[in-house]
This record gives sequence, structure tokens and C-alpha cells, in this order.
Amino acid sequence: MWVTDITQHRTSEGWVYCAAAIHVYSCGCVGWSIADHLRTELVVDAIDMARWRRKPAPGTVVHSDLGAQFTSWRFGNRLREAGLIGSMGKAACAYNNSLRESFIGAMQVELLDRRDWSTRAELAIGIFEWIEAFYNPTRRHSSIGYLSPIEFESLHTAADKAA
Repeated sequence: MWVTDITQHRTSEGWVYCAAAIHVYSCGCVGWSIADHLRTELVVDAIDMARWRRKPAPGTVVHSDLGAQFTSWRFGNRLREAGLIGSMGKAACAYNNSLRESFIGAMQVELLDRRDWSTRAELAIGIFEWIEAFYNPTRRHSSIGYLSPIEFESLHTAADKAA
């Protein structure tokens, strides 16, 4: 199961939007996309990255909120083409996607709010580095035994092969 959402942050040039898909098992960010717009391709690109990286089994659930990008025909069609199952939370319910909110909150505190960002490119590089060089390989999560997502998956992949 993956959970997905969008966050936004202002730079001196204007807004930057980041869509991310988080793997529920490992808390890892398996797909993401950065743009200067909120069009549906932002979330489709994040799911496409997750699909390319993970090659999910048919029936993998992709959970989102009721945002226009996630309720669009294009997003739903992309999920169906890939054999993924879309799932949406109830309106105004903060509890149905706490992992997604935790990821966005961590990004906000650990990266976005730490400084002023001059350009969209500068912030996009910051987001890339935070996800790929810190969050996935280094950041520890209490829900997975204080391991990073990559460490957790490596440990369980090795155990599965040994079994």
C-alpha cells in the first residue's frame, strides 16, 4: 500500500509543489515529483516514478485524499492501467492518512521552513537531496524500529531470501 499527497512551499520566484508516494510498509518515499503547478501530471509523475522503482504487484493500493488531482480521470486511468487500486479517505478526516501527513510534516520542519528559498530550482534541489540523500537512506523512524526506510527494507529482504 502506498499513500500519496501534495505539499507546497513558496520561493522568491513563486510556489513549488511536491507530490510524493510513501510506502506504508517501510515509510520510504518510493516516488515523487516537483513542479511549479498543481496539474494532475504532478501526481501522475510521482506514481509513475513509484511504479518504475517498485514494479508493484497488481492490486497494490494507492491511498490519497479527495483533491482534484487524485479524483481526476487521468490519475484514475493511470492507476487502472497499472493494475493499482485507488483508495480515498473521507472528507475532513485527518486520521485516515497519518503516514502521509507525517512525511509532509517532517519535510516542512526539517527542510522547507529552515530557510528562505530564492529560486524554484534551488528548492527543487533541496527537496531531491532531502528525500534521496536523507529521508530514505538515513532518517530513522520509530514505527520501523528506529531504522531508515532503506535499512528496514534491506533487513527484511535479506530475511526473506534466507527463509
